[in-house]
Amino acid sequence: MEYNAKGKVLKKAVVWQELYFYRKSDAIYQLTQVFCRRFLPLHGDRTVDQMVQAARSCKQNIVEGSEDGQASSEMEIKLINVARGSLQELRQDYLDYLKSHGLCVWDSKHPRFDRLLEYCRRHNDWLDYQNLSESLPDEDFCNMALTLCHITDKMISSYLKGLEQRFVTEGGIKERMHAARTGYREEVDRRLRLLEEENTRLKAENQELKRKLGII
Repeated sequence: MEYNAKGKVLKKAVVWQELYFYRKSDAIYQLTQVFCRRFLPLHGDRTVDQMVQAARSCKQNIVEGSEDGQASSEMEIKLINVARGSLQELRQDYLDYLKSHGLCVWDSKHPRFDRLLEYCRRHNDWLDYQNLSESLPDEDFCNMALTLCHITDKMISSYLKGLEQRFVTEGGIKERMHAARTGYREEVDRRLRLLEEENTRLKAENQELKRKLGII
């Protein structure tokens, strides 16, 4: 009989490469590198390092959080939150660029806003933005990056709510280890009861056979 534990210590691994918000975060990272190369000074401006590191931190913490989450729900939630914080920092840098250069932050009243929003919703990968990144003027580029950041942030927020709810209902690794041990002990006890019942039945059958044979 195969043992089936009631609790599992390790959660099912998350395929982070398939997460839409990870794929968008990778596109944001690649876009940010192009933006810094095209529109910011190559030397003497700390904004370049800050923006690239914030973009990289977002996508890398999604990866690390998803990997660590197999064992630790707490660490997964923490790292995904760090990713979201890095994304917020990056958004502010793009906003600062627009404001400091007297450029427009597109809102719902802008004639191109809805089309940009729809494009960023439907496209998740760097290849969808690569050609655009080399041709868009800085205002368009920043607003595309901001729109991607906004959508990705909403996705991460929704994902975090799911993680937090699962943590409340399933607990962390300690709770899962306890559930696994409890399930194992219950299964062992059940098997022992079955063996005892089988042994009692066999003894009774043996006694009946002896009686029929006149041995007793």
